[in-house]
Amino acid sequence: MSNHYLPEGRLLYTPENRRYSSADLEQALEQETVLEGRAVLCTVNHDLMVSYGPHLGRIPREEGALGIREGTAREIAILSRVGKPVAFTVTEWGDTPVFSRRRAQELALARLMETPVGTILPATVTHLAGFGAFVDVGCGVVSMIGIENLSVSRIPHPSSRLAVGQEVLVLLTGHDREMGRVTLSHKELLGTWEENTRAFSPGMTVTGIVRNIQPYGSFIELTPNLTGLADQTRGLHPGDHVAVYIKSIQGRKRKVKLQVTEILPPAKEPLSFSYFITEGQLESWDYVTVTTDP
Repeated sequence: MSNHYLPEGRLLYTPENRRYSSADLEQALEQETVLEGRAVLCTVNHDLMVSYGPHLGRIPREEGALGIREGTAREIAILSRVGKPVAFTVTEWGDTPVFSRRRAQELALARLMETPVGTILPATVTHLAGFGAFVDVGCGVVSMIGIENLSVSRIPHPSSRLAVGQEVLVLLTGHDREMGRVTLSHKELLGTWEENTRAFSPGMTVTGIVRNIQPYGSFIELTPNLTGLADQTRGLHPGDHVAVYIKSIQGRKRKVKLQVTEILPPAKEPLSFSYFITEGQLESWDYVTVTTDP
């Protein structure tokens, strides 16, 4: 995807963005170049004042975001940008240039609609809800990843996997041209069962997170796309960090047998994960494949 349509904040300090900052903006206006500045305040009329190099431009309220003009977007889409990077195009040049964030989003969305399904895109988490994570996929265009598509391992809330402001990769899974939206997923980029189990061997002791407790045992997440089953252990609760001994990895049954050795203190560092594919297109994906392993 073109760097001109990156999530807001990714373009701000790049040479491409700084190119026009010390000159007049007439060329950017003529070429409808997407730039990024920082919103320094929102007026009583909900116009955004944006700092870009030596320029202080104005984004009129109706140009503050897609849907504001039509009444389908809430004012928070504008108010929440104060102090943050905003993407824009130049629509008028003068002592106080006029910018349009709405137009930058229209261009980004048009590019997304032309992007093939299966393409891997950069995204930034904007907010989290119980049912999914909302991410910026270009110039402030936001789409949602359902909680069931964040990982194979089941989690109680998207905050168990992601944090607001986190830079992630997402998989474009569909276009809704009538609604002007795209659909996304995330779990496919975190690897198959076989790819995830390659990092582990029976006899290892590793860390994990308790995700679910049943009468017959506890499901322990080793990676976002790999969960094993441990015999029931007293004192465990969902969300606990534990050390586990790997008793066996059964390729044919796609099962990992574990034994909890210790309940660990809560982790202080943010959750992390690794992507198995980071660019290009993913034509197909199967979490499990036929194997002859014992």
